[in-house]
Amino acid sequence: MFDIQRRPRRLRNSQALRDLVAETRLGVDDLIAPFFVKEGATEPLPITSLPGIYQHTIDSFVKEAERLAGLGVKGFMVFGVPEEKDPVGSQGYAASGITQRAISALKDRLGDGAVVMADLCLDEFTDHGHCGILDDRGCVDNDGTLELYAQMALAQARAGVDLVAPSGMMDGQVGVIRSALDAEGFSGVGILAYSAKYASAFYGPFREAVDVTIANGGDRKGYQQDFRNAREALTEVELDIAEGADVVMVKPASSYLDIIAAVRPMVSIPIAAYQVSGEYAMVRAAEAQGWIDGQAVALEQLTAIKRAGADLILTYFTHDLAAVLG
Repeated sequence: MFDIQRRPRRLRNSQALRDLVAETRLGVDDLIAPFFVKEGATEPLPITSLPGIYQHTIDSFVKEAERLAGLGVKGFMVFGVPEEKDPVGSQGYAASGITQRAISALKDRLGDGAVVMADLCLDEFTDHGHCGILDDRGCVDNDGTLELYAQMALAQARAGVDLVAPSGMMDGQVGVIRSALDAEGFSGVGILAYSAKYASAFYGPFREAVDVTIANGGDRKGYQQDFRNAREALTEVELDIAEGADVVMVKPASSYLDIIAAVRPMVSIPIAAYQVSGEYAMVRAAEAQGWIDGQAVALEQLTAIKRAGADLILTYFTHDLAAVLG
């Protein structure tokens, strides 16, 4: 007797058949590789809490990016780690700053074969670890910070960046950056906006990677989103698009699939998602104990992120999975 309830199972009978009818496809060109480039480093320095990830020299950064490009990776995100920090993060927008030098080195080597992106935030460069400058009360000065973000955007654009990636969650940051870029003739430089960035507990390993400690035991809950809220993420996305964002991002990714799925039907521009350091580190830690198949879990998580609606995924697994997906 014909049993309609068994119909879906007939399409699972072999790997070839499952591949043929798969609804979601994860490819190497969906991935963006993050890089930490450390000023003054003479060799790649392993990051303890991010196994397999390094603080690179400019030369080792370019070499690893070339390897990934050869495997089909198109996107590269630069995080600069300066030797000197100060209250206003001046190395973040200095023409000779480490981020700018890294951008130039990669564009010189790969040209239009690479989409070079750069984090646009002050936290790596300030001695207090906040994403903006502080006022007399020790609080982040939103409007004063925007002026420096504009300078950072221009410094990165002059270095050859393709997309600037403002991640500080300052109100109005996208509009100020877009205006600054356009006024200086950089209308072709795009903005990948960290639109729905949550004040998450998953960022710990990243702070080791960029040598950041928030002063006086502080946090960023005053300007990053509350993880208990979803609807305000949609408002943040709408505001960034209205100000000129070309791509919007949800961060973190694996624990915020509901946010990605909610944003997808409301926007026509690409959505990026950042599988952050803690999400990566947990998989690596469990893998090291022999509790899980790390590669299989990584592929499952990344596919879930794409299934939720992301077009692009920034993930530390890019360095290992490019060869698998390419």
